[in-house]
Amino acid sequence: MSSISLGVAALVAIDSFADNVTRSVREQSRALLGGDLAFGARVPFVPAVDSLLDSLDANGVGVSRVTTFASMGLVPRTGQTRLVQVRAVTPNYPFYGAITTDPAAAWARLADGSGAWAVVDPSLLVSLDARVGDTLTLGYGRFEIAGTIRAVPGDVGISAAIGPRVFIPARYTGDTQLLTVGSRAEYDALLRLPDESAAEGLKDRWRDRLDSARVRIRTVADTEEDLTEAIDQLREFLAIVGLVALLLGGIGVASGVHAFVTKKIDTVAVLRCLGATSGQVLAIYVLQATVMGILGAAAGAALGVAFQFSLPHLVGDFLPVDVEVAVAPRAIVLGLVVGAWVALVFALRPLLALRNISPLQAIRREDAGTLLHLRWRDWPRLGVALAIVGSVVAIAVLRTGAVDRGLGMSAAIGVVVAMLALAAGALVRGARRLVRARWPFVARQGVANLHRPGNQTRAVVLALGFGVFLVGTVYQVQTSLLARLRLSADATRANLVFFDIQEEQAAPLDSIVRAQGHEVVQSVPIVPMRIAAINSVPVADLLADTTVRRARWALRREYRSTYRDAVVGSERVVEGRWFGDRAETPDDDAVREVSMEVEVASELGVALGDTITWDVQGVRVPVRVTSLRTVDWARFEPNFFAVFEPAALEGAPKQFVMLAGVEEAAGMATLQGETVRRFPNVSSLDLTLVQRTIAGVLERVALAVRFMAVLSFALGIPVLFSAVAATRRERLREGVLLKTLGATRAQVGRVMLVEYAALGALGSLAGMILSIGGAWALARFVFEVPFVPAVVPALAIAAAMVALATTIGVLTGREVFRETPMAALREG
Repeated sequence: MSSISLGVAALVAIDSFADNVTRSVREQSRALLGGDLAFGARVPFVPAVDSLLDSLDANGVGVSRVTTFASMGLVPRTGQTRLVQVRAVTPNYPFYGAITTDPAAAWARLADGSGAWAVVDPSLLVSLDARVGDTLTLGYGRFEIAGTIRAVPGDVGISAAIGPRVFIPARYTGDTQLLTVGSRAEYDALLRLPDESAAEGLKDRWRDRLDSARVRIRTVADTEEDLTEAIDQLREFLAIVGLVALLLGGIGVASGVHAFVTKKIDTVAVLRCLGATSGQVLAIYVLQATVMGILGAAAGAALGVAFQFSLPHLVGDFLPVDVEVAVAPRAIVLGLVVGAWVALVFALRPLLALRNISPLQAIRREDAGTLLHLRWRDWPRLGVALAIVGSVVAIAVLRTGAVDRGLGMSAAIGVVVAMLALAAGALVRGARRLVRARWPFVARQGVANLHRPGNQTRAVVLALGFGVFLVGTVYQVQTSLLARLRLSADATRANLVFFDIQEEQAAPLDSIVRAQGHEVVQSVPIVPMRIAAINSVPVADLLADTTVRRARWALRREYRSTYRDAVVGSERVVEGRWFGDRAETPDDDAVREVSMEVEVASELGVALGDTITWDVQGVRVPVRVTSLRTVDWARFEPNFFAVFEPAALEGAPKQFVMLAGVEEAAGMATLQGETVRRFPNVSSLDLTLVQRTIAGVLERVALAVRFMAVLSFALGIPVLFSAVAATRRERLREGVLLKTLGATRAQVGRVMLVEYAALGALGSLAGMILSIGGAWALARFVFEVPFVPAVVPALAIAAAMVALATTIGVLTGREVFRETPMAALREG
């Protein structure tokens, strides 16, 4: 019961929490979007879209606008600065959901548009040493802080860690003078329709019109679908842990029932003497196992419901909704059914051995291991084995919701089980061959116990190895992710980035940085552009052409590109020739060259020699693709899909991004403050803050995953107890024999210590090796980061598991060396 209950608890907790989040998304999806329809673009709406919105507003459709952009926030009273996310909103924002503030009237004051008010994240007040009533400078605009934000529908709490939110009235956006040509901003319009059900029809009617204007359109259903998909992906990931936990529970059931069967040999023999058939005896104990499985599953369901109340505290900062925890009947029923079935099907295999007990067993004794042994050609046994395999596959498919992923998960679990079984088999064969006569008695006897009849080597290695595999894999993946973050951060000397630098500000800002004794690591020009044609075929025709695979996003997006002569450290040319390496100087009328990132080139369907015509702020610039590059996007420095030769873009309007290396925190604050005072439009970001934030996010995610891994590992404890209990009868006889031959209690105890230390060492070693292999596969193919093995922590985990296995084995078997020979013989 204890074995199956923890597995069911994991399933119920995961499914209940996922159901709660899905229900919350469904209930709050309109508030998450803020309206019934939403238009979105990365450039100001074209006149045709503005006219459409004005027409809708005049005909009774509510229209609210939001413009989101980055800025440096400065409090003149304290002189402190911080990068912020500015949201300029119209008075009727949002149509659904409520923004709560402290004081409560602060939002109403901002919405009435009577003054230049700002409502800010509480964290901004702390970082700027500010208070309500202070003046906040954004660009060239000045705003009075009216209050702080308590809750915003649809905002993920962790998103404010890098750039705290600042809400201002839309009518004062122009005062900041931050939205110039090339500035990065998000322009959104929210619509409240008289008839909410008309949203999908209007989306279909306007889709082509808005696509041509490069405007996205979303409905409440789109928001709900996207969030539900993300939640399902999280559930699928946790489903792997839950499934393994349930299978460990099944192994514990099998071991426990085997121990139960060995105790009931005499009882079964008496029943057979009284006329019971083998089928009747089997039915009796199958019924008992079923009842115990149902009770264990019920206890696990109750425990899972309790666990789900703690999950919102672990991952709440990453969710865009307020999760209302409630009992999920579907998850509970599914957990009960699956748990009871797993308990039954895993119990059937040892129960089938009851058919071998004859009435003669009541008056004679046979070795339990020989008596309960099942032949490989025993058809009921093969049927049960097929039922176990089929159950694992069916549950995996059910958990993942897809046949291919379910089969893949089942195959992966099968590989781990097979590897652990092979390791256990190798230990049994090695124990039989490696024992030497010169070894001490307790060492010889302890090692011999690993291969004697009725040993529990396979059960213990499987249970312990699975637990170490789970915990070790999670830790190794976490280590690789964090190591990747550190390597990316260390790969550049820069720790401060300036952006939105106008062309005439680049040289003065460079002088400011150097005058304060800091290093300018990079100064990179940025030119916004879009693709107009590929090989002289316009984008509109390419989008309509279904004969060639091209990604729509790659054709329609705005590219922020650069130009330079040299390849930088975050990229590598894999095909073609870099234009800076050519010997000849091209003619002025020659088609210029461009280097494309290899993945986006594939999405665009372009290869070496193809011509791409770019729309650079109204000017058509044709270039030929002469090289393809791989780019390390995790590096903390500017990276680009397209890099042009300088002659192609030197005359284009541009902005700059500058990276600086600042050694002291005080020097960084001084430099940021001086920059804001001289150039209010220039924003800057402390990259060490980004690194700390990402590390914190990874740690929080790892904490939630470790919670499930530790839960699964805890399931191995009753499995170990069951494995030891399964051989109790043979242990008693062996202990009696050793004591009769003169062994002391201490010697018998040391024999057990050697045996369980060997079992723990092999199980932990096998689990550790498998965890390194599993973590390598996840890092390589799922997270796509270099694998960094954590050898010392892995050894520490393995050592802890060896100690656990040894302790459980010795404590559970203490009755073997405490029992007197006479009492043990009387029982035998």
